[in-house]
Amino acid sequence: MVDQRLPLSSVGAFAAWEPVLRLMLGDDSDRRAARTARVAGRLGPHGWSLAHQGSMSSAARIAVEGMQKALARGGVQEISFSAEVRPDGRTTLGLVWPSPVVEPAVGRPDLGVLVLAEGSLAEPWLRRPEPVPGAMPAPSADPESLERTLRARLPGAVGATEAEIAATEARLGVTLPDELKALYRVTRVDWVGDFEAAVRAGQAVGCELSGLDDLEGVDAAARHPGWGTAATHAGGTAPDAAVQGLAGSPGWIRFGGNGGDDFAVDLTPGPAGCLGQVVLIDHEQNFGAALVADSLTDFVLGRLREERRDHPDRRGDRRPAVARVGAGAAGRPETVRAAAHPALEVLAVEAAGDGAPFSLAPVCGLPRLRTLTASPGALADPLEVAGLTGLEFLELGTEEWRALLDAGAVPRTLKAAAVTARDQDHLPVVAIANEILALWDRPLIVQTLLDGDLGPAT
Repeated sequence: MVDQRLPLSSVGAFAAWEPVLRLMLGDDSDRRAARTARVAGRLGPHGWSLAHQGSMSSAARIAVEGMQKALARGGVQEISFSAEVRPDGRTTLGLVWPSPVVEPAVGRPDLGVLVLAEGSLAEPWLRRPEPVPGAMPAPSADPESLERTLRARLPGAVGATEAEIAATEARLGVTLPDELKALYRVTRVDWVGDFEAAVRAGQAVGCELSGLDDLEGVDAAARHPGWGTAATHAGGTAPDAAVQGLAGSPGWIRFGGNGGDDFAVDLTPGPAGCLGQVVLIDHEQNFGAALVADSLTDFVLGRLREERRDHPDRRGDRRPAVARVGAGAAGRPETVRAAAHPALEVLAVEAAGDGAPFSLAPVCGLPRLRTLTASPGALADPLEVAGLTGLEFLELGTEEWRALLDAGAVPRTLKAAAVTARDQDHLPVVAIANEILALWDRPLIVQTLLDGDLGPAT
């Protein structure tokens, strides 16, 4: 929709954007060649994405900083914009305001990702741990030795009762491993009631130890990075993996941390793992965990593993779950047919310069294909997308989306989508996006269109 109300008058005035547009036009070669120039970017209170060459002029910097302050005062996290500047200077500027149904495209001028299903997560973040009926504790797991060690390190410490431990198991819905029970029999850890004793307990164990009431599983949803990143990720567990390839597990019981990352005992290990092994959940990662010790006994005694993180997309001779076809680095499949196999989850197709566009026929009907991204002009027939029956994420150019919308062929299995603009297509992106959102009865995006005049190219 086009909103003629200007949410922030100082930002919604064409004159405020003139220095920024002149900065981004650069040498203005397009207009000097009698072509319409097109620019796009993003601006927020704490940063910007403005494609320009050379240093920023003082006028442009003052304009940008002024708009950042206005956005901060107005509580606006980010605004994206696009402009068409004709050779004679007549300009149309589109301002796209934040929307609850759009995940911003970090570091890019694109509109962002349209969230079509409220609260939806990419499929790898929905995966549950596989059963591990044969999993056993590591030979080094020794609850009695662990308890003796901790009592020697923490004389006089007050431990949890059996009833408190049983209540924690009931709350979590799991049976705690004997080593973890032994730990809390020695010390209950009370950061509020006895801070110094809690610090000593952490030093004895080797991490900032959580209280019994603070034990919890790792919630996969809390680690979801947003569709822009998650849609192109493929998880999975290799046959020789010590840790299952998951975003979270009710069997990863957090018991401590290192000031940023979390340590957990693992009750759902991988095929080559041990029940009760200790894993690290890195706060900078949004998927997976790393093995750090075969047992809690090893962890407390300092017998740590060299960090090991399994990468399911690069397992020996198994075919990758993520494939990129077309222009780019050597080693990519040359055709969609070469990339197709039953375990394929994510396919990215990029226009191959002067090469012919690609047909999607070889991947139609693949059981696990859930993500397709295709750059503008990369597909021979966009309507072949209708043959991908399990898509949850789709990114296409405006012309490809136009074809699907006109044919009524937009896959209704989608949970999120993105519209990629060619240089000449920035202004129509919002209109296309709103047509897509309307199919899911989602709130529409607000765009303000401003007309101005930058004068002829110099």
